[in-house]
Amino acid sequence: MSSKYVALTDELNDYVVAHRSNVNDPVLTALRAETENLGEISEMAISIYQGAVLSFIVSIIGVKWAVEVGTFTGTSSISIARALLPGGKLICFDQDFRWTSIARRYWQKAGVQDRIDLRLGNARDLLPRFRPTQQLDFVFIDADKESYDVYYEALLPSVRTGGLIVFDNMLRGGQVIDPVQKHMTATRAINQMNRKLASDDRVDSILLPIADGLHMCRKRRSII
Repeated sequence: MSSKYVALTDELNDYVVAHRSNVNDPVLTALRAETENLGEISEMAISIYQGAVLSFIVSIIGVKWAVEVGTFTGTSSISIARALLPGGKLICFDQDFRWTSIARRYWQKAGVQDRIDLRLGNARDLLPRFRPTQQLDFVFIDADKESYDVYYEALLPSVRTGGLIVFDNMLRGGQVIDPVQKHMTATRAINQMNRKLASDDRVDSILLPIADGLHMCRKRRSII
C-alpha cells in the first residue's frame, strides 16, 4: 500500500497558509517585510504560518512558562508570547543585539514586551547555568544546529512532565536524505538529533513536515 500524503505544490501551500484564523496580522506582516529587506539572512526567520502553528500549540497545552533559543527578529517570540496564559513569561536566548533590537521594537507594537525576558549571550554558555523559577511548559529551539543537543540536554530537566520541546529546521530543506549534503556538519547534527529524539525514552516525539520540519517532543517523566 502506498503512503497516504499530499505533495505540497506552491499553489496548494498558499491555500493551506491562507485558510487559518487571524490570517491578516499587520504586526507580523510588517515584521516579515522588514526582515526580508535584510537580505539572505532573512531566511533565518520562521514564516508567519509557522508562527501561527506555534501560537496554536501554546494555546492548546496552556503554556505559562516558556523558553526560546534563537530569537532573530522576533516572529516566533511574538507568536509564543501572544498565546501565553495570563501572567506567563517567555525567556528568549539570543546573542545578536542587532537582530533582537528589531524584535524589541515589534514586541512593543504587538503589546507583548512585558511577557518577554531577553537574555543576550551565547546560549551554549548561558543555558547550562540557567535555573528557571518555574518548570517550563514549552521550549522552542531554532538556533545553531550543531548545538541543538546541548540546548536539549540543558533544558529538558526543567521541562514539566507533559511539556513540549519543539525544534525547527529538522529537514534542512531535504538535505537530511541527500547522499552528499547529509554529510555536511549542520545536517549531520540534525540527522543525529532526529535519531536521538525518536529513540529517547524520556520523551514521545514526532517529526512533522511543516515548513522545514518541526520535531515535537513531549516529556514523559521527571528526570532524576
